[in-house]
Amino acid sequence: MTNEPEVIITPLGMHRREAIRRVSLLLGGVAFVGGTSLLEACAGDAPAGGRSTGGGKAIGTFSVQDQAFLDEIADTILPTTDKSPGAKAAATGAFMALMVTDTYTPEDQAIFRSGMSSVDHACRTAHRTSFMDATSEQRTAVLAQLDQEQHGYMRDRKSGEPTHYFRMMKELSLLGFFTSEIGYNQAMRYKETPGAFEPCTPYTPGETIWASHA
Repeated sequence: MTNEPEVIITPLGMHRREAIRRVSLLLGGVAFVGGTSLLEACAGDAPAGGRSTGGGKAIGTFSVQDQAFLDEIADTILPTTDKSPGAKAAATGAFMALMVTDTYTPEDQAIFRSGMSSVDHACRTAHRTSFMDATSEQRTAVLAQLDQEQHGYMRDRKSGEPTHYFRMMKELSLLGFFTSEIGYNQAMRYKETPGAFEPCTPYTPGETIWASHA
């Protein structure tokens, strides 16, 4: 949805527990859907940089086609730029399916799955075509509208009310991409330390941000 991906600093070798904290800050400090279950799942997860995908197989109730649909949603939020591939190249759809399957409550899983249908319905209503068949411009317009909708909903929702489905999708898109090898090494820059102390370094507007260390 943007020409420049939103940047979250996620050092190579950092487990997803820390990545969750940082993506949460990027999204305004709201707790992630999945809560403790998500943290527990990430505690035993591989360090950032690797990515386990569906390998062309279903993940829980998510078919290969479902994962492809999620790839396109994530890739619209974080598209390919002249500096890095987009979220689809990082297999973010499979990551989203896995996190929903392993960490979401049945109620939140149902909201997420229903939300997938809602995205497609919104696209058909606005552009008379399915989300998968829509142009990148049409997809961007649909998701921009849904993002505006979720911002208002999340701002005004009362205690106990569920999280908006597009908020869930945006959270997992950001988390999946910026904990992938592509997101870390290409959307951002990484240099191993220890190294020389350089308190001031030249910066040219438009350069990618340096990734910090844990």
